Amino acid sequence: MASTAATARTTRAAKGLETIAAPRRRPPISKIVGRILFWLLILFILFYTLFPFYWAIVSSLTFDSQLFNTPASYWPSQIDWSHYAYVLRNDDFLKALRNSVVVSVGTVAIALLLGSLAAFALGRIQFRGRTAILYIILSMTMFPGVAILGSLFLMIRGEWFLHTPNLYNTRIALIVTYLIFTLPFTIWVMTQFFKAMPGELEEAALVDGAGYMRVFWQILLPLAAPGLVTTGLLAFIAAWNEFLFALTFTNNYDARTVQVAISQFSGRTQYELPYANRMAASVLVTLPLIALVLIFQRKILAGLTAGAVKG
Repeated sequence: MASTAATARTTRAAKGLETIAAPRRRPPISKIVGRILFWLLILFILFYTLFPFYWAIVSSLTFDSQLFNTPASYWPSQIDWSHYAYVLRNDDFLKALRNSVVVSVGTVAIALLLGSLAAFALGRIQFRGRTAILYIILSMTMFPGVAILGSLFLMIRGEWFLHTPNLYNTRIALIVTYLIFTLPFTIWVMTQFFKAMPGELEEAALVDGAGYMRVFWQILLPLAAPGLVTTGLLAFIAAWNEFLFALTFTNNYDARTVQVAISQFSGRTQYELPYANRMAASVLVTLPLIALVLIFQRKILAGLTAGAVKG
């Protein structure tokens, strides 16, 4: 028995030495080339997405006399903060910034409230025509904004068949029109979240005597928090960046949003293009979106993957 154990130990030791002495196999050339191409693609995507924002920052810090020099300078020799000072002292821009905040937050709040209720009904309650209604809602997002601009203008002016009040040049007009593209998106996305939740949750609550609204508010809606954050942030970005409706349904800074205000910047003379001022304003307008994404990044990732596995 002792000799057998010694032989086994000797054999294991010999195999270990052979394993150590054996040369490591190099990865095949195709695998190395694949890794190189993958990282080149990642670098290209990063450059393609980040360079415009980098160039906006550089342009906003460059003197007007040096903006169009050739060859182009990819970082100013002297930093000029006057463009940011001009933007932050511009009362029209600040008023438009407040309008954008009010309109975007109001749009998101209404879209999440109505959209989550509709998504709960479409995702959890069985009734005829549910699929057809869902696809009709989805089809509403297929129309370009310019195609429905005329009919929306009549509706906002109150000149359509319902004879509603004239909402032209008000924040309410922008909130109502922004729901055209944020509400269908919210309903469609949140429906998938509610469908992915286990049915035992509401079945147990219904057996205990809870109604559908109580199940929605106290059980399912808290579980859908990642989806609400993700959908709300995407809807906020869409409302914040909207330009066409804000330009059409407003005529002064009582309701005009920041995107239109940036396009209305004028130079010191009629021949001067206020390129650097617009870039400075664009950077300031983009910073809140970046901050929101960084703050809610965990919720966003959870929301993007929550509906991937049902149950």
